[in-house]
Amino acid sequence: MLFPVFMGGIGLTELLIILAIVIIIFGARRLPEIGAGLGQGIRNFKKSFKEDKAIDVTPEKELEEEKGKKNQA
Repeated sequence: MLFPVFMGGIGLTELLIILAIVIIIFGARRLPEIGAGLGQGIRNFKKSFKEDKAIDVTPEKELEEEKGKKNQA
């Protein structure tokens, strides 16, 4: 029993059927793209929790003015 679902579980046969359906729907060529996109999304999601919780709320105009002053100096 790999993943318990309700009273039973999802076995190897069920996983193979799900994989076959996914291949039929998306095609074998697009599976690596889908997997890479899913992996990148998960990494970004985890990264967002690890980063500092502070949010920069400085208006863009002020940021541009500060950059302009630094460039002139």
